Amino acid sequence: MDLREIPTPALVLSRPRLQQNLDFMAGRARDLGVSLRPHLKTAKCAQVAQLATAGQTGGITISTLAEARWFLAQGFTDMTLAVELPPGKVDAILDLTRQGAHMTVLVDSAEAAGALRQAAQADLPHPVRVLLEVDCGDARGGVSLDGAALAILGKLLCGTHNLELAGVLTHAGHSYACHSVDEIADVAEQERATAVQAAELLLRAGLPCPVVSVGSTPTATHARHLEGVTEMRPGVYMLGDLDQVGLQSMGMDRIACTVLATVIGHYPQRNTLLTDAGGLALSKDTSAQRHGRNVGYGRVCDLLGRELAGLYVHRVNQEHGHITADGMLPYKQLKIGSRVRVLPNHICMTAAAYENFHVVDEGTAVAEVWPRVNGW
Repeated sequence: MDLREIPTPALVLSRPRLQQNLDFMAGRARDLGVSLRPHLKTAKCAQVAQLATAGQTGGITISTLAEARWFLAQGFTDMTLAVELPPGKVDAILDLTRQGAHMTVLVDSAEAAGALRQAAQADLPHPVRVLLEVDCGDARGGVSLDGAALAILGKLLCGTHNLELAGVLTHAGHSYACHSVDEIADVAEQERATAVQAAELLLRAGLPCPVVSVGSTPTATHARHLEGVTEMRPGVYMLGDLDQVGLQSMGMDRIACTVLATVIGHYPQRNTLLTDAGGLALSKDTSAQRHGRNVGYGRVCDLLGRELAGLYVHRVNQEHGHITADGMLPYKQLKIGSRVRVLPNHICMTAAAYENFHVVDEGTAVAEVWPRVNGW
C-alpha cells in the first residue's frame, strides 16, 4: 500500500517519530527517578503500547472499559483506569479481574468506595487496587487536599481482602492553559506537591500509600523534579500535536501523527482549496490557536510530511476542510486529486475518529496497519 492509494481521510503514523517520542519520555522518567505508566487513551493501540512499555514496568494507563477489554485481550494485564469509577461500572471491573486483569481504579466519593467495598466481597483471584484522586488545581475530578476526607475514603477501602488501597493520584490538566515553560514547571510543582502531601496525610492516618502518581505530557516534560512521586502517566507525547508544540513540550519535527486528506476543490477567487478532511476527520478542537496565529484546525504538510509554510485549515464543515494561506495558495503543486497531511491541534480528539493507523517509515509506502479501539 501507498499513501497515494489508500482511502482518505486516514490517520498516518510515522514510526521513527513515534520511537523518538517514546525514547524521550522514557529518558525523562529515568532522569526524574519515577516509573513510567504511559497513558494509552490517545493511541488506543496495542502495537504502540508494546513499544511504549518496552523496558518499563509493563503497566499502562487507560480511560475506558473498552480499552481495558481490548488491551487485556492483547496481553496487557496491569492497567490503571484513570477516570473515577461510578458504582455502575464496578461489576465490569470485577469481571476483568476474574479474566486475569490486575486493575487499579480511581475513587473520589464515598458512594464509589462503598460500592467497591460491597462488591469486593465476591470471590476474586486477586484484589482490585484503588487510588484516591486528589485535585491539584485542574478542577476536574478528585477530592480536595483534606486529611479528614482522605482518611474517610481510605478507611472505606481497607479491611476487605479483595480491595487494596494503593495510594493517590492527581492530574495537572490546567498545565494546558500555561503560556511559558516556567509556568508549566510551576504547575508541575503544584501537581507534585499536592500528590506528595496527600500521600503524607494518608500515612499519618495509618493508611498505606505505596503509589504516588502524577501525569500530563507538559508537566512530565517540564517538571524540575519529582521528589516523593513514584510514577508518571503522560500520553500525548507518543503522537504529538500542535498544542504540545505551542506548550514547548516538543518541536514540530516530533509530531508523529497526521491526517491524510485529498484535495477535492480549487477556489482561487477566495484563495481557498478544499479537502475531504473536515470537522469529523480533524476534530473541531482549536486549542493550538492560543499559542500562535494561522493554526486554525491544523497546519498543512505535503505527502512526505514536510510543512507547507503558511498553509492551514481555516474552516471546516462536517466533511470539508477549507485550506488557505498567508499568500497565494500553490494550486499547481496541490492539484485536485493530490494529497496533503494535516498536523492536528489535539491528537486525542482527532485520532478518535479512526479505526487504525497507517504506519510509515520513510517515504509514502505504508509498512503496516495497526488497529485502534474506540468507544466506551
